[in-house]
Amino acid sequence: MDLVKFSRLIADYCVSIKKLDEVAISAGLEAMPFIKTLYREIVKRGGYPHIFIRDEELTETFYRYAPDELLDYLSPIDEYIVKNIDVRISVISSSHTKPLISTPPEKIQRRNQALKKLTEIFFKRDGEGDIRWNVTAYPTYALAQEAGMSILEFREFVEKALKLHYKDPVEMWRRQTEWQENIKQFLDKVNEVRVVGGDTDITFKVDGRIWINDDGTKNMPGGEVFTGPAEDATEGVISFDIPVLWRGMEMTGVKLKFRNGKVVEAYAEKGEEYLKRIISIDEGASIVGELAFGLNYDIKRPIKNILFDEKIGGTMHMALGSAYPSTGGRNISSIHMDMVKNMEGIKVYADGELIYRDGRFIIEGIENPPQPT
Repeated sequence: MDLVKFSRLIADYCVSIKKLDEVAISAGLEAMPFIKTLYREIVKRGGYPHIFIRDEELTETFYRYAPDELLDYLSPIDEYIVKNIDVRISVISSSHTKPLISTPPEKIQRRNQALKKLTEIFFKRDGEGDIRWNVTAYPTYALAQEAGMSILEFREFVEKALKLHYKDPVEMWRRQTEWQENIKQFLDKVNEVRVVGGDTDITFKVDGRIWINDDGTKNMPGGEVFTGPAEDATEGVISFDIPVLWRGMEMTGVKLKFRNGKVVEAYAEKGEEYLKRIISIDEGASIVGELAFGLNYDIKRPIKNILFDEKIGGTMHMALGSAYPSTGGRNISSIHMDMVKNMEGIKVYADGELIYRDGRFIIEGIENPPQPT
């Protein structure tokens, strides 16, 4: 994997490092080869990097031993960092993919509630264009194993997902962005989206909401368009054939029924009890905060990592919980749980017109993703 090409993609295309930028980089120890290269590229551009190392054992230790007052504690140092950094780069680089599998979700929810102010500060700055950020991934052995791949195979998978296998990745992302922008502009005019096929028949109201073009600048890999549907209008049934992952817990065969915007029935072949606990964590956890189409056709299969799985070309996903304010979504929750659906054999209607079939938009002019020249 070409770490220099990867680092330049992040530093130049994703976050556009400028002189004297305060740059916070968080990553696991296994990502150190990439972090060293990225550090060099940031410094060469005049940025000032701060490195924050994550470790899954330390995370588990915190939740296991922290007293209630520590779970509820908001560090003023953490608050200062979120208020003052110019750039935040997060590198998913797990050495263990299920560190919180035995942690009660109520503890996680309590901690998330304590950190809510940091999230609010971040979203406010993001909405004002006052902070640049990106989430990406480095291929570790644990992530490869979770994906069911060898480490060499997984590195190639990540390389293709990020479009690093192309001669000019930046140019390919710019072309991907232009194509997705046409889809976004079409969907911005839609009032109602209906998804039909198999054991799914569900309707979302999206009038007045904004669709966002995920062009890779905030997620790398990017490759989706998404919005926050009306909070009180989702109706019908939807099933998910791709496993749902939340804080290390895997749920399969998930099926949800909605009425007046809220989940009224929840079923899973595996992990049903956990699914129901998550949905009942707070009032907003049973409401859809995000609806999206995956458009990165360089990602061919799910790997149990939502950064990649939600971008798979030929899928759609929705998230229960908090909405992104930039979409016009108003749902508030301590969770944001993404669920991905394979769209083979599925049809999507926009205001009654068939616009998508078998994993592809069929509207003239936007039916084909960009190809290298």
